[in-house]
Amino acid sequence: MWTAMRELLRGRFARRLALAFAALGIGTAVLTAVLVNTAFTDRFENYLSEQQRTSQQQLVALFAADYARDGAWNAQALNELAPTVTMTGSEAELLDPAGRKVWSLADADVTAATLAMHREMMGTGDLGAPRSLPITVDGQRVATLQVRVPQGVVPAVDRDFQASVNRLLAAGALGAALVALVVGVYTARRATAPIAELTRAADDLAAGQRDRRAATVPSNEIGQLATAFNTMADRVEREDELRRAFAADVAHELRTPLAILRSELEAVQDGVRDATPKVIDSLHDETLRLGRLIADLETLASADAAAFTLERTSLSLIALVRDATASLAGRFTEAGLTLRTDLDDVRVDGDEVRLRQIVTNQLTNALKFVPGGGTVTVTLRQEDGWAELRVADTGPGIPAEDLPRVFDRFFRSRDARADGSGIGLAVAAELAAAHGGTLTADSEVGRGTTFTTRLPALGRRPKATGGRGPQRAAAHDGGG
Repeated sequence: MWTAMRELLRGRFARRLALAFAALGIGTAVLTAVLVNTAFTDRFENYLSEQQRTSQQQLVALFAADYARDGAWNAQALNELAPTVTMTGSEAELLDPAGRKVWSLADADVTAATLAMHREMMGTGDLGAPRSLPITVDGQRVATLQVRVPQGVVPAVDRDFQASVNRLLAAGALGAALVALVVGVYTARRATAPIAELTRAADDLAAGQRDRRAATVPSNEIGQLATAFNTMADRVEREDELRRAFAADVAHELRTPLAILRSELEAVQDGVRDATPKVIDSLHDETLRLGRLIADLETLASADAAAFTLERTSLSLIALVRDATASLAGRFTEAGLTLRTDLDDVRVDGDEVRLRQIVTNQLTNALKFVPGGGTVTVTLRQEDGWAELRVADTGPGIPAEDLPRVFDRFFRSRDARADGSGIGLAVAAELAAAHGGTLTADSEVGRGTTFTTRLPALGRRPKATGGRGPQRAAAHDGGG
């Protein structure tokens, strides 16, 4: 146990937590001791003050009784009171109502040394402050007694009791400190164990163990942190897998056109083939293929910074969607696809270039996956303050297990028949999010897919009358 305690206390947080518990225990015991001693002191001071008041009242009663017996002050009678006053250890002097001295202990030959000896013998302590006390008989003030009575001392039994209480409090403070330290070590161990496990998991993950996860997930804030860490690690691992797959795909995509280019160029250099227009066109097609792959990578990099580079303006989505569909109409015609639009006039605050990219990426995605004879319908509406752009196709649909991942970077379904880098939809989703909107997908295998882009609208506009129904635009070389 002590070895585990030493190991635990090496950690700064655990050490501070354990010491905080110990300090709390000691502090509580010390505070209790202070309060108890303060209560004792007040009690003893009240006790001593009451003793002084009692002694003073007894002396006043003694002199008042002497005056009442004779009806006047008698020096001989007052001297007879001296032994009684002396036994109390007090100093006394009697003054008449005019302030003249009537009698004092010195008149009875009682010296200060004698009084001090009596106080020492009786253990009554030093003299207190002088007091002037009136002496009244039958309601009439007959004299003033100036007196100093001993302050009194705390009885030995009371002192012993206070000392025993202080010893108990000291022992309690030590015991409380030990108990608090043990509790603090136990609590610190339980509190820091998940943190230590999370730290080790993070170090292992940073060292390259991509499958490392936090094993301890308590049901508290640290557990939430561990869950977030595991989720992050899962995402990192998934993106690493996609990135590796993408790198392999890119390598394959690059290898084929490069191999063709190299073989054709070497054939021309060796004189095996002539540099005919057909050969030049073939080489040009391969370079275009390489260019498209590089453009996809550039598009992905630019999408990462889209939220920081948006050039927002108030613009009409109907005009933007019309231009995007018109630019790709020729490619839809060549692919044997019908492109339809049903557009309302909706305005948004956004970056025209980026918004056009969202529309174009979805249309080119449909070009890749919808077989000939299919239909792609583009609908634009305003619903509850949102501009909703839907691109619905009659393609083969997306399998249910792949649907949640269609917006992941580099993801391409195993059943996909089309070529591509797998980043078009990911870029569109990130651009929509950068505008404060969303891009979602609904699909059913064999019945097509619908992509819905929602963007904050600026306000309602009257519905446009043009641009509805089947539409086929003139052929145009668009980027896909």
